[in-house]
Amino acid sequence: MLSILAPALAALLSLTTPAPTGYAVGDEVKNFTLNNIDGKSVSLSDYASKEGVIVVFTCNHCPYAKAYESRVMDLDKNFAAKGYPVLAINPNDPVSVPDDSPENMKKRSTEMGYTFPYLFDATQQVAKDFGASRTPHVFLLKNTNGKFTVEYIGAIDDNTDEPAAVKTKYVEDAIGALKKGEKPAVNFTKAIGCTIKWKS
Repeated sequence: MLSILAPALAALLSLTTPAPTGYAVGDEVKNFTLNNIDGKSVSLSDYASKEGVIVVFTCNHCPYAKAYESRVMDLDKNFAAKGYPVLAINPNDPVSVPDDSPENMKKRSTEMGYTFPYLFDATQQVAKDFGASRTPHVFLLKNTNGKFTVEYIGAIDDNTDEPAAVKTKYVEDAIGALKKGEKPAVNFTKAIGCTIKWKS
């Protein structure tokens, strides 16, 4: 009986279980090019002289993104000069969320004084390639001879609501390990944030 049901069960599971998508830790990231808020194009390959890149999928409207905004700014302030700059990407559909339009991205960046590029993923393809699902969602990349590999995926730290109560700074700890020539002790955590607003 089980042998008869097995093919049907397998077929059902294939419909209900989504196939894994996006990069995993250890994967090489292909080059991408997106428009910055200043109208200029920015590519991952532009960072070939850096030790790595902190890629953050984020946006304007999400309460979680707002809660982490100053911490993203601090990451760039503290680590850009050490070889790990921030590269922020907004993947949201502005038709669904007008607050996340390129015009409003530029306003937000100016108001807050971002020191890093704020790129618009107009086709949402880069977010899909990475497997980003929320804002914010961090992918820490390490550069080895111009090839970028994913070393950490997930949340910035372990406390969204209270920065002063943070016990584990996942991104900072991961960078610290990489700077020592080691692998991060924690290389994956669950990203906490708003779901990406995909085009219909």
